Amino acid sequence: MVSYEKETLDNGLRVLVHRDEVTPLVTVNMLYRVGSRNERENRTGFAHLFEHLMFGGTRKYPDFDRIVDEIGGESNAFTNNDYTNYYITLPAQYLEQALLLEADRMCGDWDIEGDHWNVLDVQKRVVTEEYNQRYMNQPYGDVWLLLRPLCYKAYPYRWATIGADIRHVQEATLQDVRDFYDRYYLPSNAILSIAGNVDIQDTLELVRQTFGSIRRGLTPSCGNSKLPLEPEQTEARRMEVVRDVPNNALYKAWVMCDRMSADYYAYDMISDVLSNGHSSRMYRHLVQENPLFTEINAYITGDLGPGLFVVSGRLREGVEFEQAEHAVDEEIRQLQESLIGSHELEKVANKFENTFVYSQLKSSDRALSLCYFEMIGQPDLINHEPDCYRKVTAEDISRVAQRLKPDRCSTLLISKPKDKN
Repeated sequence: MVSYEKETLDNGLRVLVHRDEVTPLVTVNMLYRVGSRNERENRTGFAHLFEHLMFGGTRKYPDFDRIVDEIGGESNAFTNNDYTNYYITLPAQYLEQALLLEADRMCGDWDIEGDHWNVLDVQKRVVTEEYNQRYMNQPYGDVWLLLRPLCYKAYPYRWATIGADIRHVQEATLQDVRDFYDRYYLPSNAILSIAGNVDIQDTLELVRQTFGSIRRGLTPSCGNSKLPLEPEQTEARRMEVVRDVPNNALYKAWVMCDRMSADYYAYDMISDVLSNGHSSRMYRHLVQENPLFTEINAYITGDLGPGLFVVSGRLREGVEFEQAEHAVDEEIRQLQESLIGSHELEKVANKFENTFVYSQLKSSDRALSLCYFEMIGQPDLINHEPDCYRKVTAEDISRVAQRLKPDRCSTLLISKPKDKN
């Protein structure tokens, strides 16, 4: 069990503290409820760009990374569709220094008139290079740049976190950046968790002293209710592209429910029934027994809003797309028409619980989980989420699988050039 204390400061900052007496370290995890879905469609990639800028330094702490390094810590961050997360892990005796650094970044005392313009220019080039390396210059790198706009027509998951068009980042101005920061980087839009060998009450008092005077600001609406609804898909969508790839690849995706729906767990379990491990259905049937694929996976994107259920696979040499698609469709049809057995159902629930338990072993993992579950309004899931999977029945699996219909599917085919066949 992960025990914790929770408090909300007057400025809206939500704080969760977990004591772990085993480790000599502490992790300070700051989650801002802003991701790529909060961007305007003509100004995409900003959440990710700002993740880079947050390490650029302020007037008070111009070299963030050097300070963390000198006290034996490490820091990093990541951005996804729904939120941006920052963390610092360091020896517990330096907790106050970590809090001061995060509070200073939240205050946003950037050196706008001086060096920060250079920092912005540098980070725009860094993000552009990341775009070229990760998305343009490696096999299958642009899958999500193609698949997302194929699946979504209204909801702002239409673009990847890198942006719909890298020119949006390249053309960003200081005013664009300041406006984005002022709107989203507020204590009332943030969740702070601290996990490690700390005294809980002393830590809460230290947080009050460090963050309590920061202005609240007007919390933006980051909930699903203010975002455009994704219309129900009624016709199959297909796209085929030619790329310099080693194997032809198949991607089939369905828009599914949001994170707070009870069916979320059924979708996740379906993905595990199909492809989690060598005993899963698609691995046994389509890789081992009838080897149509060199590899095949089923997974959910896990978004807060309407996410995706995805089946992806790389075809063996000589296998036609039509044959591979038919085999995938047959595996899904079996789930729709026949109830899975109790042993198979228990197996996938056990696998999730095993993965979940291992994911909470480190204090840094618990710090992130506390922030995430608090963001979705259910912090106690850090201890009880495996129970949600165990409540899923065979009937739930069959019912939810009915949603994986051909006319609700978006299919992306990636072919290698003909002269490589």
